[in-house]
Amino acid sequence: MGPVLGALTLIAAFFVVEIVAAILGSSLVLFADAGHMITDVSALAMSAWALRLARRPAEARWTFGLRRAEILSAAVNGVSLVAVGLVILVEAVQRLVTPHPVNGALVLVIALIGAAVNLAATTMLGRANRGNLNIRGAYLHILTDLFAFIATAIAGLVIMVSHWQRADAVASLLVVALMAYAAWGLLRDAGRILLQGTPDNLDLVDVRTHLSGVAHVVDVHDLHAWSVASDLTTLSAHVVVENTCFDDGHAPQILDALQNCLTEHFSVQHATFQLEPATHESHEEGLHP
Repeated sequence: MGPVLGALTLIAAFFVVEIVAAILGSSLVLFADAGHMITDVSALAMSAWALRLARRPAEARWTFGLRRAEILSAAVNGVSLVAVGLVILVEAVQRLVTPHPVNGALVLVIALIGAAVNLAATTMLGRANRGNLNIRGAYLHILTDLFAFIATAIAGLVIMVSHWQRADAVASLLVVALMAYAAWGLLRDAGRILLQGTPDNLDLVDVRTHLSGVAHVVDVHDLHAWSVASDLTTLSAHVVVENTCFDDGHAPQILDALQNCLTEHFSVQHATFQLEPATHESHEEGLHP
């Protein structure tokens, strides 16, 4: 949690500075960056909160603990990027049509300072576990801001040299594009987890083939895999085994072999298997492949 709190402190302090500069310089692109930075502050605050919740132990009501809080945080971050991006898009189009005078020197200076602040925050978050979707969401927010500040600095320089005021609006549109790209990735991954989709790194056809290759296994059906959190994949399956396995007490060894297969080939640690004889199929309705 340390890197997240450190980045949060840096970004929150600079947000105040940028708002003042945007007002003094009448710059939309600085307002755009500031709007993005307030989502950064929210994203980092939610990330820290979600990391705290995820540490809570499992209990009767929350059998997996609150591990999925990180996914909810990532989804909110994605939605906030879309919302702020739409507001900036509308204003940028209006300023393309009717340019406003912008203080290019002030924009350039603030953008360079902002790039330095975001580079420091990105470095901090880069040391955290980016396999965690929540951390990745916060990291993408900050990284997007870093690129946005670079675009803002270029816009400020263009305005200083050529007095082309529309450079401010053009840079704002670039910021919107970066925000949309980051938001799409977050919402796609968070949505897949919330909708119980199969993890991208898991091929169920391959899983079925490996499980069916375990000795005494006849068939595998009702195979499901989903992510509780970005670092916790779980799987369940009905496994048809030879009838003699129940007569000679061999079922526990098959369970061990099935779990070892998942661990070795797919790094899945949490799995539930239902062992059943071939005759059990007639008692199951709505079977899944």
